[in-house]
Amino acid sequence: MKKGGAKMSPEMSPDEIIKEFWNDKNKTYDFIGEMCVPKLSGDAVRKRGRDKLGLPPRKINSQNRKLSAEGELERDITLLSAKKREQTKDTKLQSALKEIDTLRKHLEASKAIKDIQTFSLVANKLDGSESTAFAIASDWHYWETVNPEQIDFLNEFNKDIAQKRAANFFTSTVKLLKGEQARGKINTLVLALLGDFISGNIHDELMESNQGLVIDELMAVQSAIASGIEYLLKNTNVDIVIPCHSGNHGRATEKRRIATEAGNSFEYLMYHNLASYFKDEKRVKFLISKGYLSYLDVSGYIIRFHHGHALRYAGGIGGIFIPAFKAISQWDKSKRADLTVFGHFHQIKDGGNFISNGSLVGYNDFALVIKADYEKPKQVFFLVNHQRKEKTTTCPIFLE
Repeated sequence: MKKGGAKMSPEMSPDEIIKEFWNDKNKTYDFIGEMCVPKLSGDAVRKRGRDKLGLPPRKINSQNRKLSAEGELERDITLLSAKKREQTKDTKLQSALKEIDTLRKHLEASKAIKDIQTFSLVANKLDGSESTAFAIASDWHYWETVNPEQIDFLNEFNKDIAQKRAANFFTSTVKLLKGEQARGKINTLVLALLGDFISGNIHDELMESNQGLVIDELMAVQSAIASGIEYLLKNTNVDIVIPCHSGNHGRATEKRRIATEAGNSFEYLMYHNLASYFKDEKRVKFLISKGYLSYLDVSGYIIRFHHGHALRYAGGIGGIFIPAFKAISQWDKSKRADLTVFGHFHQIKDGGNFISNGSLVGYNDFALVIKADYEKPKQVFFLVNHQRKEKTTTCPIFLE
């Protein structure tokens, strides 16, 4: 008789069957019990072999051994890890196949590329269009003292530094102007003087921080501006148009005047003195504003000027952009302008339809208090193209 793949005699008793297969590690107790007549359970085979027949402990194959709960858990974890490794192999294989397909496509594309054909480039000649250059001067605070220790050593300012920065303003303007003239026709420079050239004494603390009396400061900055205009005349061939606006620091009154602001401004007086000094210079034209706003028409492109102190800014997240946009929207209802230019906030910002100027004094207590962005001392330079009727080049005039 052959049972379970084993040769057996029908006369073999259960004990003989147990002895026959006891040492076969591939035969489980249940398997041996199935071959017995009558059948025995696996547990009965184990007890009979060890207790009755005195057989030694069996070395059972690990796949056939009944595992404990802990053993089963460990086995399941091992099988799961093996499965994950196989899945990872499949993923890597798929990724590799995709990469191979991509490289194959690139190879096919590279075969299709023939010799590159080039052509000669010829630089365009000047198209004949004209631009007007703008150099904006404001917020010099000429004799104000800035102590480095009070603003984390971000800036220092005094009389000597003021004079050097003022000179740099004019010499750098000439360099920028000549650079732009090499690329296009420029016959006019607009030198906008937008106020706060002096710190004045509108606050008690300014009397302590300024390095001299108001009139002395005014005469010093007037001399610096006149010297700069003479430098422009000697070193350029352009006409110079000079819009002038009073700032809030140059006033003679403790509180700001509205209707009579210009008449109470030391800077308004300075502008007239400068206009008188250059009255015989045909290339220089002063436009001294009595009101808060003034306008300049450049071939149909309208530019609005003001100092900037009418804008209400309290250090909001949007910076000066929000108050500038709001003010421009209101002013445009009465007289529209394509571009509004102002100072006061000591920071260069190009808002598209406005330009805010930087300062010569640089970062100081005022900038710290209004939470202005830190900015090195500089002013702004830009062009307006007559043909395009738009603002083009915009860049800073570095003062140190």
